[in-house]
Amino acid sequence: MSNASNQPEDMKNKPKSYWQQKLEPNTFFVTRCSGTEAPFTGKYWDNHLPGIYKCSNCGQPLFDAKDKFDSGTGWPSFTRFEGDSVESRTDNSHGMQREEVVCKHCGAHLGHVFEDGPEPTGLRYCINSASLDFHEDKVRK
Repeated sequence: MSNASNQPEDMKNKPKSYWQQKLEPNTFFVTRCSGTEAPFTGKYWDNHLPGIYKCSNCGQPLFDAKDKFDSGTGWPSFTRFEGDSVESRTDNSHGMQREEVVCKHCGAHLGHVFEDGPEPTGLRYCINSASLDFHEDKVRK
């Protein structure tokens, strides 16, 4: 919360320079330049611990590990996101039409959502590890 108005800080309109100073270069590239990690290289693609995945830019809770599954793609994949933490928009880059997913709080690029996931949603949120920070739930182990 900002001190002056008690309104939530507007993370989506922070200047590029703010994010360049705050983030590691790879995290900046992926989340602020819509980059993509190579498959099987991100730190969370093979993580199977219980916990919550938060936005690496702003700390917003995004995905619960209980909704993570092995998609065989080399990126962390989830069947759903937490609450209303994620929004999507059409992405026509690289000669394809896909649905890009971004953090609703700060606008960070997370990855893409596809309609080839398992039940119960049939969706596969294919997310870059660089856009996530994992917080293990040691109680649920």
